Amino acid sequence: MDGYLGSYALLGLVLAAGALVFVLAFGANRLLRPANPAEPAGKRIAYESGIDPVGGDWAQAQIRYYVYAYLYVLFAVEAVFLFPWAVIFDQPGFGAVSIAEMGIFVAVLALGIVYAWRKKILTWT
Repeated sequence: MDGYLGSYALLGLVLAAGALVFVLAFGANRLLRPANPAEPAGKRIAYESGIDPVGGDWAQAQIRYYVYAYLYVLFAVEAVFLFPWAVIFDQPGFGAVSIAEMGIFVAVLALGIVYAWRKKILTWT
């Protein structure tokens, strides 16, 4: 029974140490920061890309930026699927079926890139 409760005591000790580090870090931050952190006149205004905010806070974004993001996520996730093949490629059980599967997968990926390129989705104009 003592070993069972000992693991909980260790967990409690680690949590207490983490809480202590948290409190000490925030305490040191409060002690070492400037007395008035909002002193400069324009410190709390909205700031974007070095341009002073002018006008309203709503702006229309073009759909092509969402297409770029979607294509990036699509191809990044598909590239992650190539890692298992890369890891087991040099193992003896890696046969012709696995190579054919990988070839089909890369062909579909390349077909998607060619389609996006032909539709002029990948032009930044």
